[in-house]
Amino acid sequence: MRPLRACLGAAAAVGLAAAGTTALVTTSASGATTALSDRWYAAAPYLMPLDNDPPNAAAIMDATGLKTFQLAFVLAPNGGGCSPTWGGTSPVSSDTAVQSVISGIRAKGGDVSVSIGGYGGTKLGQACADPAATAAAYQQVITRYGLHAIDFDLEEPEYENGAAIRNEIGAAKILQQNNPGLYVSVTTAGTADGTGWFGKQMLLEAKSQGFTPNNFSIMPFDGGFNGAASQTTALTNFNSILRSTFGWDEAAAYAHEGFSGMNGRSDTGEYFTQADFQTVLDYATGHHMDRFTFWSLNRDRQCTPADNGGRTSGTCSSVAQNSWDFAKYSVKFAGVTPPTTTPTPTPTPTPTPGTSCKAAWSSTAVYTKDNEVSYGKHNWKAKWWTQNEVPGASEWGPWQDEGTC
Repeated sequence: MRPLRACLGAAAAVGLAAAGTTALVTTSASGATTALSDRWYAAAPYLMPLDNDPPNAAAIMDATGLKTFQLAFVLAPNGGGCSPTWGGTSPVSSDTAVQSVISGIRAKGGDVSVSIGGYGGTKLGQACADPAATAAAYQQVITRYGLHAIDFDLEEPEYENGAAIRNEIGAAKILQQNNPGLYVSVTTAGTADGTGWFGKQMLLEAKSQGFTPNNFSIMPFDGGFNGAASQTTALTNFNSILRSTFGWDEAAAYAHEGFSGMNGRSDTGEYFTQADFQTVLDYATGHHMDRFTFWSLNRDRQCTPADNGGRTSGTCSSVAQNSWDFAKYSVKFAGVTPPTTTPTPTPTPTPTPGTSCKAAWSSTAVYTKDNEVSYGKHNWKAKWWTQNEVPGASEWGPWQDEGTC
């Protein structure tokens, strides 16, 4: 019952703010009192603080000069309800683990934005009754952590749900109104044409509600992309979509446009190297775009045969690199020169076959929890019921990698 009471309390707070009482973002359990420039919030890379072998934020700050982190993801509770949790399981109202991470970052002069939504789990826009209730849930997050920035990550499957998107966009507008100076980004899927039909519908919903965030960012990966040239083409096309939707000229559209990339190997096997990031960074700064970020810092390190073996991983990039190579592009976007490093990247290791392979995965077979198969010279164990879902196609998928075979 505790999350329900917290949600009702926040709803009342939002109602008061809407009636003319200004909501404060500087009073929080984590003690935040000041904000960085918007450019830093625009440069914050994604970090999962509770999953995917979280790296030490302080160490990244020391090595790169990075000051901001985009913490992911706030979702509705897995058991149902309109109250914010980390990953569907850890209530924000009783959180101490993420708060400790935030306090450590702020103690070094940095700050965080919090991202809601993402690819998996149930989103608050789906679970809450209306925009006001959705905003009330997010206001709990803003108030508890003293946030100066928030990111709405609106993608599959939520952005295919018109009612959920109305709740999310409406909530974003309420939060923007009730938290003066709050930096708000909206992140959605990218396609070669800029964004797809559902992304365009989301933009039209924002227009109909009279909502303009700091930026609309696209994620040009997992959609048949091939290096930086395909990404910059998508960004150019997305600029045209923003212009036609909102009536902006080219410069105004770029000033409200953002890039959210994926470092290394994507879920669909695309590769984006340090050179690709530099090319897109040059495009973003040259066109005076508002945001440059990536998924994720958990992946911004060299793979080993044990944790990767040439596949997409949630904990490493699958390309040759020094630790935190990709974070330095965010630092450059913020307008700072990162420290120099001397180590030379080692080649991505080739996995050595280990145990014998299980029966080959079949696209037509039905698998239940703990069934084992082989695919791509790896053994895999089913985490739940599945059919026709390729092992390793997504880090959020139904298959757990058991190593090479």
